[in-house]
Amino acid sequence: MVILEEKVAGLSVPTLERFVRKARYAAGLRGSVNVLIASGDGVRELNREFRRRNKDTDVLSFPPGSYGRKGGFAGDIAISAEVAAENAEGLGHSTAQEIKVLVLHGILHLAGYDHERDNGRMARKEAELRQVLRLPESLIERVQGPRKPRGSRKKQGRRRADGGGSV
Repeated sequence: MVILEEKVAGLSVPTLERFVRKARYAAGLRGSVNVLIASGDGVRELNREFRRRNKDTDVLSFPPGSYGRKGGFAGDIAISAEVAAENAEGLGHSTAQEIKVLVLHGILHLAGYDHERDNGRMARKEAELRQVLRLPESLIERVQGPRKPRGSRKKQGRRRADGGGSV
């Protein structure tokens, strides 16, 4: 199920539902996925409530075990339309494309990937699937950029804030 609380140009519920199915299949994720496109404040509230981080973020993933739901269900994804629009503008592509990049990122989290702990495994998978699904630069690639020695990375000036994640 897709819920568009915030309207996004070029994106409809049926279009996003089709993309979610394609991305789930490409990632090998079984079970249904719910996607909420909400306001920045709405996603910030979810981030504060479930991750104890009172910061803006672009995408959150909620695996079914995180709140007791299971059985044919892969999880929920919440995306901030506001943060996605700001990121898209800065990167030169549409907000609709950015939403799809974030959906893919969330699906990979639901499939068990964790870019904070997997030594680049999620980044490689996301880059591969981004090409398969014809998406612009992946979320992890944008954050990490080309590999640099530890401690030499500059923070990029986008509003991604805490970088989202899985609950």
